[in-house]
Amino acid sequence: MKMHKILLLAVACTWAMGAAAQWQWIDKDGRKVFSDRPPPAEIPEKSILKQPAGSQSARPAPAAAVPAATDAPPGATPTAATPKLAASAPGSGKDKELEEKKAQAEAAEAAKKKAEEEKVAKVKAENCTRARAAKSAFDAGKPITQTNTQGERIFLDGPARAAEAKRIDGIVASDCAR
Repeated sequence: MKMHKILLLAVACTWAMGAAAQWQWIDKDGRKVFSDRPPPAEIPEKSILKQPAGSQSARPAPAAAVPAATDAPPGATPTAATPKLAASAPGSGKDKELEEKKAQAEAAEAAKKKAEEEKVAKVKAENCTRARAAKSAFDAGKPITQTNTQGERIFLDGPARAAEAKRIDGIVASDCAR
């Protein structure tokens, strides 16, 4: 019976740990918000009332602090291109702000697209490496096995081996092209 009480106490203590990891802040309407996730980037630091211990870097950086991907030389600040754009825009300050936001959004989209292209290139390089290793095993003439739909291991015969070799050659042709 004593073991049950200790186990119950341990469960109760760990259950309460989740409540300790809470964020509190005051939103733009003046309401107090409680959440297990960090506040949005537009909430200023002075409005955050409570945050979990050791979570200084858990809050997402504001959009202005994220460096934009531009064609500027290394070492140049991302805001260096923005004043030129804003100065050329006739009209009120809202137009300038809108154009700055648009330029930042385009730069963020370009950075996202570049990151996606790099990810695809990495996956293709990995597929290429695997396909070349499989091709070398096929070219060596070693017996090749696969598992069928019932989970049984089978050896590839002539036609199945030729079909698999053709599939591997297609992967090498598509992913290893430079």
